[in-house]
Amino acid sequence: MIHVAVDGSGLARPWAGVGTYTRELLTAMMAARRDARLTVSVPRGVDADLLGASLPGASLRPAPSAPLIGRHLLWPMELRRLGAHVYFGPTGSLPLAGPGLPSVVTAHDLAIYRHPEWFPGGQWLSVKVVVPRSLRAASAILAVSASTARDLADLFGAGSDRVTVVPEGVSASFRPMLRAELGALREQLRLPETFVLFVSTIEPRKNLGTLLEAWGRLADPPELVIAGGWGWRHEELRARLEGLAHRGVRLLGGVRPDQLPGIYNLATVLAHPAWYEGFGLTVLEAMACGTPVIASSASSLPEVVGEAGLLVDPGDVEGWTAALERVLGDDRLRQDLRAQGLERAAAFTWQRTAAATWQVIDGVAG
Repeated sequence: MIHVAVDGSGLARPWAGVGTYTRELLTAMMAARRDARLTVSVPRGVDADLLGASLPGASLRPAPSAPLIGRHLLWPMELRRLGAHVYFGPTGSLPLAGPGLPSVVTAHDLAIYRHPEWFPGGQWLSVKVVVPRSLRAASAILAVSASTARDLADLFGAGSDRVTVVPEGVSASFRPMLRAELGALREQLRLPETFVLFVSTIEPRKNLGTLLEAWGRLADPPELVIAGGWGWRHEELRARLEGLAHRGVRLLGGVRPDQLPGIYNLATVLAHPAWYEGFGLTVLEAMACGTPVIASSASSLPEVVGEAGLLVDPGDVEGWTAALERVLGDDRLRQDLRAQGLERAAAFTWQRTAAATWQVIDGVAG
């Protein structure tokens, strides 16, 4: 029986991207290998009982509480006492003292190394020390896209001998819903019959500015609904959005995870103009709900969307306006994109992600 020690620190924010990845992948891994043992170090404050319900058979242990010494010195000592065969880091990092056993980490995206100006300061230890050392020391690396794998090679010299591309999956909760299921949510959020949807934390790399420009050029723009909280470096954009509040722009703020599938279903089209994504779970979730997608042609997004959506250069405002006009004005095109998106999304399951992850873990365990 293989024993895997897992870094569960991503579960501190269970509905953020890395938190979703950690939760969904560990659940699928446990379902796939009932004979395996997973010991998950859980951050303090996480509801272990709630987490344990989705991870039957996993052993949950509280992570050391001391922020730096606990994670980088005390935790490695605990890992050595566990007698595990492999360390798995879904958040992409190793303790600085080393886990003391073969290791697999996941690289989600390396945007901060490509464009540090998009991010707030104060991350020196993680960006300059922890992540680079982890990526160089790990026995194997899971890249969530071929785009991320190329960044690993370019920035850290990690080649195909250590890097395996393992795409993310999409939860079964993201599915086409009946109109009767959606009425209460539409009324609760006061959503119109036709609207363009943008789903993301508001931060520079998500490129909301291009979408605002393109939407503003439409001859008869429907409402633009923005679902996502404020991130960082958004001051200028925030002032602009507040000025548009009475001109057809709706800010929903951070929405509950259980509301998101319904919001996708109610949208006429999802617009995702990001400059950079390590994977692009948002477009996958939308396609799984049958929502037509217009996405950026940059970084990993073409890998996820394939030919099931419209791809536009993230800096091409006129191209985004034209794409929005096409989708909003052509019912047949929307139906085609819906069918193609559903078929495309069906290829991305957490079960497949788990199977490929176990293959890599088995490989480093020998």
